[in-house]
Amino acid sequence: MRKDYSRARFGIERCMENVERLAHVPLFAGLGEQDLKAIGRHAIGRRYAAGTVIVQEGGPSDTLYVLTSGRVKVYISDEDGAEVILAFLGVDEIFGEMALIDKAPRSASVMTVEPTELLYVPMTAFQDTLVCNSAFAVNLMRLLAGRIRLLNENVKSLALLDVYGRIARVLLNLAKSQGERLIIDQRLTHQQLADMVGSSREMVSRIMKDLERGGYISIENRCIVIAEKLPRGY
Repeated sequence: MRKDYSRARFGIERCMENVERLAHVPLFAGLGEQDLKAIGRHAIGRRYAAGTVIVQEGGPSDTLYVLTSGRVKVYISDEDGAEVILAFLGVDEIFGEMALIDKAPRSASVMTVEPTELLYVPMTAFQDTLVCNSAFAVNLMRLLAGRIRLLNENVKSLALLDVYGRIARVLLNLAKSQGERLIIDQRLTHQQLADMVGSSREMVSRIMKDLERGGYISIENRCIVIAEKLPRGY
């Protein structure tokens, strides 16, 4: 009896912790406490070290992932191991939702780039919420629309901009306003930047040095600071 009580109490506490985490995620904005509890009781938390592959491109589709701490990269790769980074995702962002809609294999891989905690939301809980809650469905459509717009921008960048322009665009997209400056507060290696713009690490390193010498960017505590507007033509 005591063991059953302890197990039930642990389940309730875990559910409430999950509800608190989910309440901060834009996808679940507008959901009532009961709806969040319905999801939270099925969600499972996991911790991963940096460099762990969470989702493999072409793998099965049965889970929605919610980032509660850390950061991951979303990427595609070829048989030789060459990568193109599609995005970096951080706290309160999600991945894996598209495959739960069309039930097709995963379209990209996801790897942690620092110690990371995730909530696993099973397909059944995701689909039940989607069918029964219009606010959730609207939030999901907005999320997907935003990702389609970003994809369109990426295609436009690759087709119409040179490497300088693509690097400038990525830097500006990653930067956040802090006072009068724009700062990229996540550590970004030249190889990661190269994988995002479709260039070589050597080319990216040369361009970053040019931008730093020109006073357009600076490095402070491993963060990139965009000091001035990037020059015309970048």
